[in-house]
Amino acid sequence: MRAQVTALACSLPRSHGVPLARWSRVELARHVATVPALPTIEARTIGRWLEAEQIHPWRYHSWQHIQEPEAFRVRARPVLRLYEQATSLLEQGIWVVCTDEKTRVLRARGRTSSPSSHPSAPRVSIPTLSPSGSIALDGRASVWPMGWSMASVIHANAKSPFALLRETVILAEARRRGVQTVALVLDNGSTHVPKQLPRWIQELATMSEGKLTMQLSWLPTNASWLDQLEIWFSLLQRKLLQPNHFCSLDELEQAIHDFITRSNQTAKPLKWSYTVEQLEHKLATRLRGNVAA
Repeated sequence: MRAQVTALACSLPRSHGVPLARWSRVELARHVATVPALPTIEARTIGRWLEAEQIHPWRYHSWQHIQEPEAFRVRARPVLRLYEQATSLLEQGIWVVCTDEKTRVLRARGRTSSPSSHPSAPRVSIPTLSPSGSIALDGRASVWPMGWSMASVIHANAKSPFALLRETVILAEARRRGVQTVALVLDNGSTHVPKQLPRWIQELATMSEGKLTMQLSWLPTNASWLDQLEIWFSLLQRKLLQPNHFCSLDELEQAIHDFITRSNQTAKPLKWSYTVEQLEHKLATRLRGNVAA
């Protein structure tokens, strides 16, 4: 029985007529109950069996292949060097900062229930999420040694998050730290693609009275896994935004601010381990594989 259940867990649900992308313990137990050759087995028992085999079909990993290795290398290498040298750079007055934003994706929602209309039917509560507005969130993570993250909640009709970031955060924080250069790591988002930044750099020089310079480094396309701030956004998503729901924008905004305050009280530098050498090895291995193919 254990071998059959394990084999079932290693198969796709759709191959058994089950309209799911992946199994859970409960769904496995439910399907086992429909197999005549197997007795009813509790989900907890199935969970113990699979745990002993280190099989977790409910987990998954996603990845993206590097389509243009040389172009990827050109952009990724400087960013990884910044991560490696962040401590010594700060001593030289260069502050390394990762920045990104979530634009109009954080929504306040109200929850209602829609039970079956027939009085004798089973009571099935169907959650209906009704959007009641959206906000934008910009964030920036100070790369080693400070180890803290900051974010600003901005309503949808406000200026772009990146514009507010430069005007209200970067200048003030750079002055407080006494740095002369901010090494800003950016992705390829529409609000800060290279062609839109020359005027911003000039405005920044004017606002800082020539006391602050900006060094910009763009991540390769489809390389969010190289952005340290994405790790913080992932924590925000898993620890606060899901599975919670928020009835108003004010409630959502306050929850995010409270989360940031709490997180920064115990913030530690991220132990970034991916190096330029590992990247070169990865790209060389990929190149050898393509040549062999």
